[in-house]
Amino acid sequence: MGEQPIYTTRAHVFQIDPSTKKNWVPASKQAVTVSYFYDSTRNSYRIISVDGSKVIINSTITPNMTFTKTSQKFGQWADSRANTVFGLGFASEQQLSKFAEKFQEVKESAKMARDKSQEKAETLSNHSQESGRETPSTNQAANINGTDDEKISHVGPEAALLKSENERLKSAVEQSNSNAKKWETELQTLRENNARLVDALQESSANVESWKKQLSTCKEESDKLREKIAELEAQCNEANQEKQRNAQLTLRVQELETELQDKEQELENLRKQAEIIPHLMAQCEDITTKLQAAEMKNKELEGRIEGLQVEINDSRQKQGSMKGELKKFMDILDGKIDELHEFRQGLSKLGVDN
Repeated sequence: MGEQPIYTTRAHVFQIDPSTKKNWVPASKQAVTVSYFYDSTRNSYRIISVDGSKVIINSTITPNMTFTKTSQKFGQWADSRANTVFGLGFASEQQLSKFAEKFQEVKESAKMARDKSQEKAETLSNHSQESGRETPSTNQAANINGTDDEKISHVGPEAALLKSENERLKSAVEQSNSNAKKWETELQTLRENNARLVDALQESSANVESWKKQLSTCKEESDKLREKIAELEAQCNEANQEKQRNAQLTLRVQELETELQDKEQELENLRKQAEIIPHLMAQCEDITTKLQAAEMKNKELEGRIEGLQVEINDSRQKQGSMKGELKKFMDILDGKIDELHEFRQGLSKLGVDN
């Protein structure tokens, strides 16, 4: 019948780095088919995996092999013949458990097959030894019981049969001895591989601890980044509020500029009114001159003093009222100028603060 698949699953395949014996090297870029095969002619079991046209696992299972779960979804075993350590990464913990259980079953079957082979070899060896001990007694009996012709006639066919049996048993014993030496060599190799596997497991455990520490560090950094993001979001909110305040201040500045234009227009009107003051002063001087001339004429024209006195009194009253109005106007103008100066200072300070 040849080899037949007895169990199939899918997993990511890895091999231990031959130079460092620490790191895992991916043997497949994606999950591939991994199968158990049973060879009925040789009574042996193998794990085989093919990626495209490339064979990435060809491992014959022996009773000394051990499949170890290193995590919830990862397992590994050492192959002394391939001189490497295979690792499988599964999609779920259930797939890993099924693969490990199948590995244990196949391992037990391989052990039973080896034990049967050893028992068969021991039986053949014992049978050969017993046949070797019985052959001299048969020949001795033949020498005692008959002549040489009788020995030839009676012992010849039996001796030939015993001789062929002895040859077959000798070859079986030699084969058994060679197999025993081979098994001893394999056992020593397996012990060495087991020691390397133990070292690899210890290193893998150390790597797991290192990965745990790195994971903890990554979590701490993630928490810090989250806090930083929260701070940045708070700063963004503050920036948005500041933008809103700036927009309000911009509107306020525009309103103040409008008020300033109104104040400047009012000041311009006041300046135009202030241009009338020199004309009024000139009129006052003219009136004063006329008053002086009138006083001089008063001396000359005493007869007209009463009429002129009335005119003088009227002129003085007009002059007083004009001076009062001029003073009020000057006070109003000074107040407006001070108010405009303070308004400009406030507007300049507001622009600097913004």
